[in-house]
Amino acid sequence: MGAAELDQTTQARLNRRALILEYATIAWNIGEAVFTITLGSIAGSLALISFGTVSIVEVFASSVVVWHVRSDDDGDDDRRTGLALRLIAGAFALLAVALIVAAIGDLTSERRAGESPWGIAYLAVTAAVMFGLAILKRRTATSLGSGPLHSEATVTFLDGVLSTTTLTGLALNAYAGWWWADPTAALLVGIAALNEARETWNEADSTD
Repeated sequence: MGAAELDQTTQARLNRRALILEYATIAWNIGEAVFTITLGSIAGSLALISFGTVSIVEVFASSVVVWHVRSDDDGDDDRRTGLALRLIAGAFALLAVALIVAAIGDLTSERRAGESPWGIAYLAVTAAVMFGLAILKRRTATSLGSGPLHSEATVTFLDGVLSTTTLTGLALNAYAGWWWADPTAALLVGIAALNEARETWNEADSTD
């Protein structure tokens, strides 16, 4: 059932749920960015710093969805949807380039990161939180028929996948001495972000 087929009461309820989920995501990711970038700087971990940067991008993506949900300009709904999707895609494209370049630099220079047990523990918690939020957002997006919310739900799910990937890289570096696992995890973050940018931009084109 699309948004156009919803009665006003149901749509208002779903919009409130979407906003609550996005505000929760924003709050979590602001704290996540500060925490993981700080830990990454202390440990010299590109993967943790990269993950914190991803959190900043998710704050931006969530803010775009908040703008889209709260907007009352129903006459230009397709235009707003396309703009929201392109903003999210552009942010991920820039992030992907930065992460890929940094990861390749670390791999070629063989820079070794320090251990970060706190970072490993925090990423495990983050994975559970992000997967849970992604499921709730996807259900709400389906009920609303909201393309931007559905796309941002995918971003949140990707955040959960990336936290798991980064966690694996840090654990391998800390307990197996595989120094290359840390920048490789960051590289995977960049590749995943690039793919997400492409898919989101294609979705935006379909709204034109």
